Amino acid sequence: MPDVFVNYRTGDEESAATMIARELARRFGRERIFFASDSIKPGHRFPVELIRAVEECEALLAVIGPRWAEVRGADGRPALQAEQDWTRREIQTALERGILVIPVLVGKATRIDPTVLPDDLRELADRQYRRFDHRNAESDLTALGDALARLLPDLGEVDRDGRAARERAETRSRKKSAQDAGPTRMRTRDVEQRVRGGIGNLNGDLSGTFVNEPQGPVNTGRGHQYNAPHFQGDNTGVQFTAGDNSGTVHQRFERERRRSDGER
Repeated sequence: MPDVFVNYRTGDEESAATMIARELARRFGRERIFFASDSIKPGHRFPVELIRAVEECEALLAVIGPRWAEVRGADGRPALQAEQDWTRREIQTALERGILVIPVLVGKATRIDPTVLPDDLRELADRQYRRFDHRNAESDLTALGDALARLLPDLGEVDRDGRAARERAETRSRKKSAQDAGPTRMRTRDVEQRVRGGIGNLNGDLSGTFVNEPQGPVNTGRGHQYNAPHFQGDNTGVQFTAGDNSGTVHQRFERERRRSDGER
């Protein structure tokens, strides 16, 4: 059962109708798009197939070019005025059954003039339409397909372009998440390694000297810890500082401890 019926008039933009039908078939699947010259099998009765397809479709696209209302039949009158005109009958059947009918105005075709329509097609002039221009064929076909995918949920589920777009978006999202998580994992690992190495309290932005549980003010800047300005405490223990202090701080505290104990 087709979801979309492509209606057109011979002698008025058959090429545009063909492009529309083929693009929609590519995007949603050939079995979901009815286009008379491709969908009716050889030997089948086209009147029966046409009416059946219209009655079973979810939407009908009425492809209308500049000559749509002017093409004349065998009697010399506008074909649109003949009750047996198939273009007219297909649209009329869809309107009577409450099927979604979307006019597709091609090229220089302007908004439909209700005065040229027979009474049973008069409401076609009030329907919101889409445009198709050969110069903007790609973007116009994309817009038409997107509209159908939104309006008809069954088409949206089989939309090849929509699925591809979702997959691309998911891939970009995964890559971005991985990129954002990389620096965080590196920072976390660096801190964990420093903590496991015996660092107690961390001062600064992790770029200077790290001090293990200081008892007073300690210089934590870059470089060697020579001539530390001031240390507080009873000096009975040894204050260990990170960095290459060349033994300067350790020796000073050892001398102080010996003097307080009366040692030489």
